[in-house]
Amino acid sequence: MVGVDGARANAATRRQELATLLRTRRGQLDRAELGVPVLARSRTSGLRREEVAALSGVSVTWYTWLEQGRDISPSRQVVDALARTLRLSPAERGYALSLAGYAPPDPETPPGPVLAPPPLQRLLDQLAGSPAFVLTRGWDIAGWNAAYAALYPGVATVHPADRNLLGLVFTDPFVRRLLPDWAEDSRRFLAEFRAEVGTHLGDPGVAAVVERLLAASPEFLAGWTNHDIEGFTSRERRFHHPRVGDLTLEQHKLTPADQPALSLIVYTPVQDGTTPGRLSQLLAGPVEDPAEGPARDPA
Repeated sequence: MVGVDGARANAATRRQELATLLRTRRGQLDRAELGVPVLARSRTSGLRREEVAALSGVSVTWYTWLEQGRDISPSRQVVDALARTLRLSPAERGYALSLAGYAPPDPETPPGPVLAPPPLQRLLDQLAGSPAFVLTRGWDIAGWNAAYAALYPGVATVHPADRNLLGLVFTDPFVRRLLPDWAEDSRRFLAEFRAEVGTHLGDPGVAAVVERLLAASPEFLAGWTNHDIEGFTSRERRFHHPRVGDLTLEQHKLTPADQPALSLIVYTPVQDGTTPGRLSQLLAGPVEDPAEGPARDPA
């Protein structure tokens, strides 16, 4: 456990690191590019402290204290203003905020359907023996591999605007048949969704999903009213596929370091004596029509 002296030393180290970052980036700015008059004595780069302070809307004294690593606490608004003035990259801005004691900014979510970046899609494809897919912050399915398409063929045919995991769980009859524990699975999905998007419920995409499901699914309406909230856990899940029968898969969730708004979900087969063989059989066969009849055991 970190004592008082350790906490003070850590805070002092963070202040000095922030001070160094500010001084370094201030000296690297191009005055001409910023439209600031070039100083005499052939100095063509870097801003003065008073210039950074003026452009950021803070006092020269306050900014000077920050560059000196004084024991002061700048607001998040001040750090953001300095980041804009100093032309900090998104990574540098997040670093400066963390040094000042603030959480990094949420990654921006582009409007419309999102596709998994090519490197992430290639990773999905390499996981050939495990159904895997990528979720956006609002639970839209942004990418998947062939194994996931074999487990849930509808992912490839559903309209991109409707390719939302939570929506499919509550509205797709095939998914309901695929999940023998649907009542508990759907409740858990909804609780995890709420925990993850709580600070983004006002986002247009998230709000649209919730509004659509409130009108389309009585079960979703009841679950949403209950306000269940649970964090994600790696755990075993049961599936009943119409072609190969029962599968027990363990689900895992990973977040790419360079794509924090995306999540990679991987289902790995449980070594229970039947699932590995049945999953191999599923992956080796044709993808069936998701509109076929109720799930059944293989003959």
